[in-house]
Amino acid sequence: MVLERVRRPILDNLSLPQGKRARLYRLLYQHGPGHGTMLVLPVDQGLEHGPVDFLPNPPSENPEYQIRLAIDGRYSAIAFHYGIAARHLTPHAGQIPLILKINGKTDIPPADRAFSGLTGRVEDAVHLGADAVGYTLYVGSPRQDEDFRQLTEVRAECDRYGMPLVVWSYPRGEAIEKKGGRDSLYAVDYAARVAVELGADVIKLNVPVFDQKAREGSPKPYNEMALEYRAAVEKVVRSAGGAFVLFSGGSKVSDADLLEKARLVMEAGATGLIFGRNMWQRTMAEALRLTEEIKRIMLAAAA
Repeated sequence: MVLERVRRPILDNLSLPQGKRARLYRLLYQHGPGHGTMLVLPVDQGLEHGPVDFLPNPPSENPEYQIRLAIDGRYSAIAFHYGIAARHLTPHAGQIPLILKINGKTDIPPADRAFSGLTGRVEDAVHLGADAVGYTLYVGSPRQDEDFRQLTEVRAECDRYGMPLVVWSYPRGEAIEKKGGRDSLYAVDYAARVAVELGADVIKLNVPVFDQKAREGSPKPYNEMALEYRAAVEKVVRSAGGAFVLFSGGSKVSDADLLEKARLVMEAGATGLIFGRNMWQRTMAEALRLTEEIKRIMLAAAA
C-alpha cells in the first residue's frame, strides 16, 4: 500500500473559535519549542499508577520537582489533576501553561473494564487559568458507551468556554487484545480516528508497535500492512483528521531510544511529544539536558 506523505496541522489553517485559538497559540508558539510544535510534561501518573512511579527518583514525589523541570526546561505545558494544580501552581501562575486532567482512574480495577470517571470540570480549568483540559478515553473498552457520553458533555463545556480538548486516546479491553493488542497499528489508528470524531483538538497516542504478532492478529487490511516505522506513524497522523497529534514516551527508556523516537515521529508529521516518566524519573540535570536535545530535534523537523 502506497500512502502519501502528511504534513502536521498549522493553527492558521484550522477553523477554531477565538478562545481555543488563543490558548492553542500559547501552547504552540509562545511556550516550549514553539514554531507550531508542542512538548508536554504529564504528571498524572500518581493517580493512574500510584506512588510507585516516583520511586526511581524520590525528589519527583514533590510536584515542585516537575514544575521546576517544566519551567526551567521551557516546556509547552504541564499536565496535572486538580488537587496538585490547585495546591502547587499558584506561585508559578503564568510561568508554565497548564493542561488540567479532568478524568482518571486508579490502577486497581481490572484493565478490561477500563473507564475514567470525572475528577474535575472544564470550569475548574478556567478557574485555574489552564490553557487546555485533558481527558482519557478508552477505545474498545466494554464501558466505552459511558465514556462517549461523558466525553460528549466535556466537549460541550470546552466549546462553551473556548477551551482546547486534549484526548488521551488509549485502546483497551479484551476485544482489542484479540485484534492485535492495544499498541498494534490497527488499535492506535482506530484510537486516533475515534478521538477526532468525538471532537478532540489535540490527541495523545502511543506509538504503534510493528512486531509480527501484532500485525497478524489485526483485522484486514492491517494484517497485510508491513509498513516501515515512519509510514505507520504517518498513517496514524492522517487518521487524526487534522487534529494535533502528540506521541507519548511511555515507560522509561534509554536516551538513545527516546531521541530516536522523537526524531521519527516528528519527521512523520506529529505536532509534538508528551514525555513524562522518561523525563522526571531522571535527575534534574539529566532531564534538562535531554529536554534540550529533544527540542533541537523537534525544531529541526519543524523547519
